[in-house]
Amino acid sequence: MDALVVYESMFGNTGQIAEAIAEGLATRLRVEVTEVAAAPAKVGPEVALLVVGGPTHAFSMSRASTRRSAAQQATRPLVSRGDGVREWLATLTTASAAIASAAFDTRVAKPRMPGSAARGIAKRLRRLGVRAAAPAQSFYVTGTEGPLVAGELERARQWGESLAASFPVTAP
Repeated sequence: MDALVVYESMFGNTGQIAEAIAEGLATRLRVEVTEVAAAPAKVGPEVALLVVGGPTHAFSMSRASTRRSAAQQATRPLVSRGDGVREWLATLTTASAAIASAAFDTRVAKPRMPGSAARGIAKRLRRLGVRAAAPAQSFYVTGTEGPLVAGELERARQWGESLAASFPVTAP
C-alpha cells in the first residue's frame, strides 16, 4: 500500500506538517510527499491513502487573490508559487474508488477564526468519490507566517501514525 501526501504551503509551515504526517504514515506505508505544483493530475491504483493539506486563507482554501496577498505580506520567498490545492482538486482524477483520504490545514491559533481549508479539501475529495479515512484536521501557527505552535509537528506525526494504523503493513 502507498500513501501520497500533497500540500500547498505559503510560508513553509504546511510543508513541515506534511513532512511530519508522512513520517507517521511511513511506520506502515510507503509514502511520497509532494508540493502541489508537482502533484500528479491522476492518482493511480497504487495509492491507498491520499492526504491533502493547505493553509487556511480567508476561512477556506487559498485562491489566486489570497495567494497574491500572502506574497505581498511575505518576508521570504513563498514555497507554493503557482496554483494551489483548490485548483489541483478541480482537475484531479482518480483510478480507483477504493482510495481513502484525509485532509489537513494550518491556521492561526489566536484569535480563533471560523473556517478551515481542511474541511473544504475534505468536501472536494468526497465529491471526487474518495472516502474519508478520518475527519479533517487543523494544525496551528502563531501568526500569518508562523512559526508552528509548539508540539504541532509531533501531533502531526502522531496523526499520520493513526491514519496508517488502519492499513496493512508494507514498510518497515
